[in-house]
Amino acid sequence: MSYADDDNPYLREPPTEFESAESLTPEAAEHQADQLRAAIREHDYRYYADNDPLIADRVYDQLFDRLKTLETAFDLDDPDSPTTRVGGQPVDELDTVEHTAPMLSIAQSGEAGDVREFHKRTARLLREEGFDPDNIGYVCEPKFDGISIELVYEGGRLTRAATRGDGAEGDDVTAQARRIRAIPQRLRGDSPALLAVRGEVFMPKDGFREHNRERVEDGKEPFANPRNATAGTIRQLDPSVVADRPLDCFVYDIMAYEAGDTGHERPATQWAEREAIASWGFHVDDLADRVDDIESAIKYRDSLLDEREELNYEIDGVVIKIDDIAAADALGNTARETRSAFAYKFPARTEVTTITDIVVQVGRTGRLTPVALLEPVQVGGVTVSRATLHNPGEIESLGVAVGNRVRVLRAGDVIPYIDEVVDDETDSTFAFPDACPVCDNPVDRDGPLAFCTGGLGCSAQRERAIEHYVSRGGLDIEGLGSERIGQLRAADLLDSLDDLYRLDREKLAALEGWGETSAQNLLDEIDAASEPPLDSFLTALSIPEVGGATATALAREFGDLDALINADTDALEAVDDVGPIVAETIREFFDNPDNRAAIDALLDAGVDPQPVEGADAGDELDGLTFVFTGSLAVSRNDAQALVEAHGANATGGVSGNTDYLVAGDNAGQRKQDDADANGVPILSERDFAELLADYGIAWPPA
Repeated sequence: MSYADDDNPYLREPPTEFESAESLTPEAAEHQADQLRAAIREHDYRYYADNDPLIADRVYDQLFDRLKTLETAFDLDDPDSPTTRVGGQPVDELDTVEHTAPMLSIAQSGEAGDVREFHKRTARLLREEGFDPDNIGYVCEPKFDGISIELVYEGGRLTRAATRGDGAEGDDVTAQARRIRAIPQRLRGDSPALLAVRGEVFMPKDGFREHNRERVEDGKEPFANPRNATAGTIRQLDPSVVADRPLDCFVYDIMAYEAGDTGHERPATQWAEREAIASWGFHVDDLADRVDDIESAIKYRDSLLDEREELNYEIDGVVIKIDDIAAADALGNTARETRSAFAYKFPARTEVTTITDIVVQVGRTGRLTPVALLEPVQVGGVTVSRATLHNPGEIESLGVAVGNRVRVLRAGDVIPYIDEVVDDETDSTFAFPDACPVCDNPVDRDGPLAFCTGGLGCSAQRERAIEHYVSRGGLDIEGLGSERIGQLRAADLLDSLDDLYRLDREKLAALEGWGETSAQNLLDEIDAASEPPLDSFLTALSIPEVGGATATALAREFGDLDALINADTDALEAVDDVGPIVAETIREFFDNPDNRAAIDALLDAGVDPQPVEGADAGDELDGLTFVFTGSLAVSRNDAQALVEAHGANATGGVSGNTDYLVAGDNAGQRKQDDADANGVPILSERDFAELLADYGIAWPPA
């Protein structure tokens, strides 16, 4: 049973041209929204769990945007809607919750002899319990290198998610889990009244590489490996961050089960559990297998060791589990481990080689990243010829120099990095340059990091700035990926941001792989980006430390580009989430003559940033102070920006000066207790909307 009926128009070859929302009746809008929700859930399942997408990503985005439009225009509230995966109210802290059943560890070893000893031990114990171990097989599956998570469903709906923690209790990450598309918010088919499953949240290798590239370009430290990236993401207090990162989730175990009215008993074997888990819409790994004896399990591990390099996710061994659940239950557990499973680990990936050179790369925000070039060496079956050194501080702490013999590891079995110097052939450490290797402008040091001061006058920064400007994180100009940008630069058609708005159709059409249609389509896309919202324009400019939320806050505070450019650091610091360091960074960006020249050239080319909604809205809420907690229809930053745009104050903590605490879903108890102690009224989101309506203010903001 699927989420969507076969006659759902948005399932196969869906229309992407929609009549205006204003022309629909409320009934028609609700019916269309229901169809879109069902279809999007099915598309999520087909993409993640079934690995058989029915539509292209761009079509999916158009369906998703249409659903958001209908829900906003007609106030169609559905807590399980796929649109709730985007945004979300930041929380103050992660609450601790008790698991439905202990999330135990398992014994592990990298030696086949220890695996055979595990089999002998369990066989002896099973005989003592009246089972015939010769008739009980094993289920073998990859040991994923991610973050364990418990997912609890009641009546088929996701009600709670928690990290493993100490095994008995973990952090409540429900809001974060709802933003991971691979985790269904509703189960497929006939689901039990209560179901708790265990899974592993992870970041695929290709998504990890892309995310790290974006971090480096934004002047941030890259994650060392996919596991660290996953852990750092799943514990984010702002769920909207989770929605922007490429997380996936494999589910492999049932922790709690109550059949309810379904009449379906809990599966009797691990293999049957796996099939049931897949039928409910979870992503299960296709590499799992059932074997009849321990020697076959050992062979399974060896074959998977040979395949691991080709996988798009990290594994560090295999898990061998007794298939018969009654037999597994009879074996019981120790205080921290289950006796019915064993992890047969892979060997560590490490080799020693020589540094032949160290080069320094320049990112979009001017950050300089040193990279060690190595004598090629096989590390875990992969030829490694370069390794990141992250920053000048890493060079200094390791003491590396050209000619050193170094130990190379593949962090998380993905990114090669230098772990230590094992043979120092020199008496010196690599001297990090004082000038940018591309534009020769001075290099500024910020702690362990280094930045080129050339701004958009540096050709390396300019090239990457163009890529960001047209990307989805910038102005989202379709048809200009990095390869086409390189082609245009090679043809001397694109050297600066303003050149985008001066491209010639005939010259574009004459390029290899282009034509009249593709050239005109690109020019239409660029023309549509000539009047961007001010906050999108600021994000697209690659201003260090200015992401989407900060850009929106700046746009709402200053209203137009000139006011922002001329703002001093005190005025910048007065904006929410802009502290002294960020304010100084913004001021330095606008004070850089090359950056100012690039902005002026964009304006001369016809770019006209538009004020965002909420700037200078009014003073209807003058004198009131609000505090927000829990998940609302929009992010906390947007909620705060709305009330502040209408004259109110928005603070992070409840005090005697607070007028209202607005408590959404999963609201923090501490703030509610503080509100009770100070006699502060607690408003639900509905109460808050009614309060704003009394002042003529619409909720949620567009």
